[in-house]
Amino acid sequence: MLTRLIGAGTTAAQLKEGLDTSSQVVRGIAHRVANAGNPDFAQALDAAQGTGAGEVDMEKEMVALADEQLRYEATANLLQKVYQQVRSSIRER
Repeated sequence: MLTRLIGAGTTAAQLKEGLDTSSQVVRGIAHRVANAGNPDFAQALDAAQGTGAGEVDMEKEMVALADEQLRYEATANLLQKVYQQVRSSIRER
C-alpha cells in the first residue's frame, strides 16, 4: 500500500527526482564558478561549448543559481506537503 503512495511513478517520486536534478544543476554551477579562473578549465569549457569565449559569466551563473534555489525550495515544499498527506492518510486508516 505504501508503495502506491510514495513509490515509483507517484507524485512523491517525481518531486524527489526533481530535487535530485536540481542538486546536480547546483553542483554544475558550483563547479563552473569554482574553476572560473583556471585556464585549463577555460579550454575544456571552450571544447564542450564549441565557443571561443573561455570565460565563465559569473552574473549568468549567479542568476542560474538563484533560479535553481527557488525551484529547489518550491519542490521541497511540495514534497513536504505530499508526505504530510501520506501521514494523514495512514493515520485515518
